[in-house]
Amino acid sequence: MKTAVEELSPTRVKLTVEVPFEELRPSMDAAYKKVAQQVRVPGFRPGKVPARIIEQRFGRAVVLEETLNDAVPKLYGQAVDEVEVFPVSQPDIEVTKIEDGEQIEFTAEVDIRPNFDVPDYQGIEVTVDSAEVSDADVDAQLDALRQRFATLAGVERPAANGDYVVMDLRAEIDGKNIEEQQATEVSYEVGAGSVLQGLDAALEGMSAGEEKSFKTELVGGENAGEEADVIINVKSVKEKVLPELDDEFAQLASEFDTLDELKASIRETVRRNKLIDQVVQAREKALDALLEQIDIPLPESALKAEVDARKHNLDHQVAESGLSRDAYFRLYQTTEEERFAEFEKNSARALKVGFVLDKIVKSEELGVNEQELTNFVVRRAMEMGVQPNELAKHLADNDQLTLAMVEIVRDKAKSVLGDSAKVVDSEGNEVDLKAIYTEINGEPVAEESEEAAEEASEESEGKSEA
Repeated sequence: MKTAVEELSPTRVKLTVEVPFEELRPSMDAAYKKVAQQVRVPGFRPGKVPARIIEQRFGRAVVLEETLNDAVPKLYGQAVDEVEVFPVSQPDIEVTKIEDGEQIEFTAEVDIRPNFDVPDYQGIEVTVDSAEVSDADVDAQLDALRQRFATLAGVERPAANGDYVVMDLRAEIDGKNIEEQQATEVSYEVGAGSVLQGLDAALEGMSAGEEKSFKTELVGGENAGEEADVIINVKSVKEKVLPELDDEFAQLASEFDTLDELKASIRETVRRNKLIDQVVQAREKALDALLEQIDIPLPESALKAEVDARKHNLDHQVAESGLSRDAYFRLYQTTEEERFAEFEKNSARALKVGFVLDKIVKSEELGVNEQELTNFVVRRAMEMGVQPNELAKHLADNDQLTLAMVEIVRDKAKSVLGDSAKVVDSEGNEVDLKAIYTEINGEPVAEESEEAAEEASEESEGKSEA
């Protein structure tokens, strides 16, 4: 087999592959067997029709077509390996020549990973947040804990922002009640930001036993998008009562006996989380700094596939929400146009990141061992709420183990970048990532903190996506 490569653009090539007919022999033998199983010839059992009879009765073209269908994808894969290009899309293949008994020729146009060099990343300077814990940091965590243990107490006054009301809701269009737009005994926090525009404004100032109507656009059901009169009947108004910050609260909310012990534990937890954040920030900022030094042309098909995948996921989220499209975007205080622009930007970055990290993986000779793959599956299974063996089987059955290993080695490449950087905090203090690994784990090995950093990074990405 001989392969010639023509560069059509920095991200697309055309392969011209010439194959001697002899190399098609295994596929041709398989083709005869397959055709023999499919045809019926008097005097022969299915699958036992000789090759010469098949050619006489049905023509050699049938066999050649079946041969090429089997052989060309395999030959394409061999050609790609031979010329060392890295496809990022499905190829456009065309058989351009068939010389029966002599050779075949086919071409394949495909988008590829562009060629580029990764600059030296040793000593990249990055600045991360300080790991110092302030009293305000501790107070914020205490306040969040108090919110979890808050109680609701009924009040004899109009509802204000932050209060909780219990109410009945119904909607009417032109005086006709909309059956599916009714709800009873709904508990709602005033000011929470309902997708039902006007609800918060209508509720403020209402007292128990009062009824009020306001006009708004329905956000779900058959009448989504239509203007309706929404009638509110407030049953009760309650205010949130936070527990006092004392030793009794510490005993209620934690395993500690005193408030001082609880504060000390919170301070240590906040500090640990800030150290992990420093690791995450160092890796991400080192990667960002490296990306700024590289101009990488992006394959159009790969970029489109990335954007389309995000749009498909968005469509699924909108459908699952039960809201109209407009209401969904209002809920997240954005627009469809803004979200699509964000997809374009994030997709381009994701492709560049993948290309760069793959280069680092290769240059640093990073790999994945069995324990690392097991840890990955267990961690993902916990996040998804499934059994690890179920997830492992799903990944194997759907040929996704390779993707899992790619994700693992790319995370390792990020670690290499972070460890190679010169890291200082916002106060100008040098940050030693290896010392952080040791402090968190009690030993120099960074595996646990890397996993924690990955989890923190994933959580951060999840929040930004929302």
